[in-house]
Amino acid sequence: MPRITYQQTDGSQASFDAAVGDSVMQVAVHHSVPGIVAECGGSSACATCKVEVDPSWAARLPPADENERSLIDGEGPNVRLSCQLKLTDALDGLVVHVPGSQYR
Repeated sequence: MPRITYQQTDGSQASFDAAVGDSVMQVAVHHSVPGIVAECGGSSACATCKVEVDPSWAARLPPADENERSLIDGEGPNVRLSCQLKLTDALDGLVVHVPGSQYR
């Protein structure tokens, strides 16, 4: 069972256990993590679930597809849509940083 940590801009953190196959967004919404808006419910259409993946984890994630890349263009090298990050046992301990705002 993977565990994920969400770090807020003020440095506070919250960690949760998740089921393999859940997305980082689903876990955040289920636990009411502040800053994960997820307006489209995870269909990769709104970019309101962005997170910055801790650099030590970025290389372990699958690359963003063309649609995700178009939604996060210019956001920074480790920014991803949390709805597109599916949890696996290999991602146990993943740390993501929640931005201060989901809107540009």
